[in-house]
Amino acid sequence: MRRTLAQTNPLALLWIGLAALLGSFAVRDLPSAVAAASAWALAGLLVLPSWRYPLACLALCGVSAGLVAYSAWRLGNPDHAPVAALRILVLAWPGAVVVAFVDLSDLGDELAQRLHLPNRPVAAFVASLQRVSDFGATLQQVLRARRVRGTGPHGPASAVRHAGSVTFAMLAAALRDAGRTSIAMDARGFATATRRTWAQGVPWTPRDTTVVVVASLLALVPVVARVLT
Repeated sequence: MRRTLAQTNPLALLWIGLAALLGSFAVRDLPSAVAAASAWALAGLLVLPSWRYPLACLALCGVSAGLVAYSAWRLGNPDHAPVAALRILVLAWPGAVVVAFVDLSDLGDELAQRLHLPNRPVAAFVASLQRVSDFGATLQQVLRARRVRGTGPHGPASAVRHAGSVTFAMLAAALRDAGRTSIAMDARGFATATRRTWAQGVPWTPRDTTVVVVASLLALVPVVARVLT
């Protein structure tokens, strides 16, 4: 069961985030907020292979939730503060977690083959997302190279110069990678091809249907909680 998300169709994963977003609108009182947050947490406990990344997402979402709760408290509505905080967690946390399990190549196949979106924009979209996903690795390479050459920061003033030079190096790397991607796409006929074939199909399995149904039921939890209370 803990490998479910890793093997799930990207569109089903995106539906999890959308279902959480839609379900958050039904969070209006404390019972519905607690029920919705508990339901999503229980589902994550059952299917997530590791809790290191989900807890990091929870911490980041918790910052936003805390700011919203503080704003509600400062505006003179302290009873609504915990409800507002839990609503933000229900809205943001599930989508932030499942996005890590989305395979970009599979997502492009789904957008082009199943949803029949234009091929060229889909290919450009996936290529740009892959460049963004490689940003962290490129930054580590730049920092490692400068550290080996002995050009790292040695004080407050040099830290500013170091940040500027690293930023320029990242910009140069981004432009170089964009040029390589553009040439590779042109060489494969993305600029002129009118009919495109795909290396693999886009199967939809019973697992994907189950994920969609469970996410939909989780989105209805706050509605049911409000009716019962």
